[in-house]
Amino acid sequence: MAAKSEHQIVSSEMLPAFSETANVERKQDLSEDQTEHQKAGLGEGIEPISKRQMKKLMKQKQWEEQRELRKQKRKEKRKRKQLERQCQLESNSDGSDRKRIRRDVVHSTLRLIIDCSFDSLMVLKDIKKLHKQIQRCYAENRRALHPVQFYLTSHGGQLKKNMDENDKGWVNWKDIHIKPEHYSEFIKKEDLIYLTSDSPNVLKELDESKAYVIGGLVDHNHHKGLTYKQASDYGIDHAQLPLGNFVKMNSRKVLAVNHVFEIILEYLETRDWQEAFFTILPQRKGAVPTDKACESSSHDKEFATAEGGLNSDSSEEENSRNEQNSPHEEKQDKENSSESTVNSVPQVSCSHSPPLQDTVQDQQQDEVNNETKPQDGRTLGL
Repeated sequence: MAAKSEHQIVSSEMLPAFSETANVERKQDLSEDQTEHQKAGLGEGIEPISKRQMKKLMKQKQWEEQRELRKQKRKEKRKRKQLERQCQLESNSDGSDRKRIRRDVVHSTLRLIIDCSFDSLMVLKDIKKLHKQIQRCYAENRRALHPVQFYLTSHGGQLKKNMDENDKGWVNWKDIHIKPEHYSEFIKKEDLIYLTSDSPNVLKELDESKAYVIGGLVDHNHHKGLTYKQASDYGIDHAQLPLGNFVKMNSRKVLAVNHVFEIILEYLETRDWQEAFFTILPQRKGAVPTDKACESSSHDKEFATAEGGLNSDSSEEENSRNEQNSPHEEKQDKENSSESTVNSVPQVSCSHSPPLQDTVQDQQQDEVNNETKPQDGRTLGL
């Protein structure tokens, strides 16, 4: 009994110590489990990198490494361009470089207007074409030796929207007057001349005190005579370029907006309509100078008359040959006819003279028939 009590006392004294150590071990195990769980959570949070992302990281790394090399290349390129410019300036002592040409520009007082009041008559595709033609006019006027006073009137609607969407830099264009008003609101009527191919008036010279209007219409000839009608309604002078006096074309005489614009710029520089037309007109128009066209037509006529003369000579020779051969042919015809008559006579006699045996048999048959017939003319057996 005493031993049991001592054991119980010892075990009761050891219980608190044992429980403390058990609690410590339990806490350590929990902390280890938490750290492992956190690590596992971190591992699950990081997604695996794809090949494309790896390539991007590699390229970015290479880009960073080659930054200094790129700077050095840019410096070398700038130095090389400076040397090229210096050499060009030294070689272009005759004044052929672009900056010197721009200094020699003489601005013309002629006003050239593109009338954009036909916006409602065009579809979006044609509006885009008109926009490109206006861009071409602006670029050519900026490069010209004698640039005109360029006006863009009645600007709005589909055209303005298309320019805002596809060419936002138009608001910074220089040497151009873009106005939403109609041209008749700020230019005197007596100064206006509408350029239209339907006009009976033909331009001979350009008056630089006038304002020439080009219809901004791309309609593929759907609205014939519209610009001429508008000019007549407004009481404005109208005229057409002297295209027919210098050029013969396979197609119609209606030109694009930029072609008319460029022809006027070229004429202001050269003062020669024919040179202006053949410098600007595209090859698809099949333009030929009128003098060459007349020469070719006269040559064709001469060739046709020469062929007619040759044909007449040959026909005369054939007629003479026929006349020479005609008496001989007549003799042959007479001989052939005589031979045919001689040969035909015995044939006719033979055909009309039957043989004697046939005639006797026919007579006997007639007698038999007469005997068998009754007196009243009816056949026997009836």
